[in-house]
Amino acid sequence: MNDRSSAHVLWLAPQPLVLASGSASRRRILDEASIPYDVHPSQIDERAIEAQTTQAAPPQLALQLARAKALDVAKNHGGRLVLGADQLLSDDHGIVHKAAGRDEAAATLRRLSGRSHGLNAAICLARGDAIVFETVSTAHMTVRVLSEAFIADYLELCGDAILGSVGCYHIEAIGVHLFTAIDGDQWTIRGLPILPLLEFLRDENYLRT
Repeated sequence: MNDRSSAHVLWLAPQPLVLASGSASRRRILDEASIPYDVHPSQIDERAIEAQTTQAAPPQLALQLARAKALDVAKNHGGRLVLGADQLLSDDHGIVHKAAGRDEAAATLRRLSGRSHGLNAAICLARGDAIVFETVSTAHMTVRVLSEAFIADYLELCGDAILGSVGCYHIEAIGVHLFTAIDGDQWTIRGLPILPLLEFLRDENYLRT
C-alpha cells in the first residue's frame, strides 16, 4: 500500500485504487499523479494468453492482457475499482519480450538498433466481473544504430534493473541515448497511459474536478 497522505486530497473515493501489477514504473506514475492505490499483482499466465491469441494485432493483444489482469484481481476485491495494465513492444518481426539476462538484453538492443518499433500500452478498469473502462495507446520509437561498444557500456551502466523493461530502456534515464525520434507521450512509453485514466476517474467522481 502506498502512503496515503494529504497529497491525495484530489482522490474522492472511500478506498484507493487496486493496481493489478507489480510494475515499479506504474507505481511511480500513480505516485506522481497522487493517486492512492493498493498493489495486488495478477497471477495470470501471460504467455498462455498470447499463445491462444496469435492472430491479434499487438495493441489488441496488450488490451486482452490488461483485461485479463484486471478481471483476475477484481474477482477477489468485491466492488473495488481494479486497474490492469500491459505493455507490448512490437516491430516488423513480431513481439519482443523482456530479456531474461544480459545476453538476451544485448540481443534485444541489436534487434532494435537502426529500426523503429511500437510500444503498445493498454489499461483496463474492472469492478467485480465487469469491465468499466479500457483503452490502448501506441508510441512509435526510432532507435539509432548502436555499436557493440555502446551496447556493452550501456548494459553495464544500467545493470540488471533494465531487465524489467520490455525494450531494455527507461527513457527517463540513460535509455534516452538510444533514440533519434520518439512519437508518443512519456506515460505510454513508461507503461501506463495516465491521461485517459485520469479523465475516466474524474468523469466517475473518483477525482475532484
